[in-house]
Amino acid sequence: MFAMRLHQPKTPLQWEEVPDPVPGPGEIRVKVLACGVCRTDLHVVDGDLTHPKLPIIPGHEIVGRIDQIGSGVTSLSVGQRVGIPWLGHTCGHCFYCSDHHENLCDHPVFTGYTRDGGYATMAVADARFAFPLGEEGSDVEVAPLLCAGLIGWRSLAKTGNAQKVGLYGFGAAAHIIAQVLVWQKKQVYAFTRPGDTKTQAFARELGATWAGGSDELPPEQLDATIIFAPVGSLVPAALKTLRKGGRVVCAGIHMSEIPAFSYDTLWEEREIVSVANLTRQDGLDFLSIAPKIGIHTTTTTYALKDANKALDDLRHGRFDGAAVLVP
Repeated sequence: MFAMRLHQPKTPLQWEEVPDPVPGPGEIRVKVLACGVCRTDLHVVDGDLTHPKLPIIPGHEIVGRIDQIGSGVTSLSVGQRVGIPWLGHTCGHCFYCSDHHENLCDHPVFTGYTRDGGYATMAVADARFAFPLGEEGSDVEVAPLLCAGLIGWRSLAKTGNAQKVGLYGFGAAAHIIAQVLVWQKKQVYAFTRPGDTKTQAFARELGATWAGGSDELPPEQLDATIIFAPVGSLVPAALKTLRKGGRVVCAGIHMSEIPAFSYDTLWEEREIVSVANLTRQDGLDFLSIAPKIGIHTTTTTYALKDANKALDDLRHGRFDGAAVLVP
């Protein structure tokens, strides 16, 4: 098969021909149909996440069709379209797995970070962590749902019954969750890079009540905000938008340093929480409801060989929505 592999952080991915992977017991192999380009991939390539398996094939928003099945797999079949997400395996017996928090497993495996992912023509996955997708929606449209959608869904759950929700960093995840919020008849307040009127207009097209720069305050206090951008200085900025008792949800796997801020910014029972990874139940819940919502993902497609360009375009915010690689 062909793949884009990372040999050392902070270096370009290399286009290589590598042996076809073989599924072991409990595993499936898929022919990759599409793979979303996630900001977490960028953190892996840029060395922000410091313990990848090297060399590694990034990519964890994989849509593929099963072409081989390992022994013991009975829930999936050859020819079936499945999605492979970031969480690739859990131990099943640590405190967190036993307490229904497998997203916090002490011994996890992550697709595209500690096991090879989807920047390739084939990928192998633990069958228990692959989601049946059915045939609705194109491969490219569905791919961003497998991380941007899932982590956005888990982040949204952390906002509770909030009715006025701010979204910082209006990219792949935010443009999906904005549609969920509008479907739920909640109000969306979109925060972009200062002066990015193009993305602000995009947010309003998707139903945002208000859109402005991250250096601005919204016209009214919010119940909760979700920060998708990996920028620590947005935490105190987001706190300042909240009513008493409001919550800031930090959705990223990596964030730059959070600067010091005065206690009165946090006082009156405002909260800061983080979201880590996802559970299989998050995937089942979101992927079952997404077709009912009618989520439309805005995508820019790239050939698999152009993964480095896709990552650089993501780094510099050169497209709306999500990037997707197509083998």
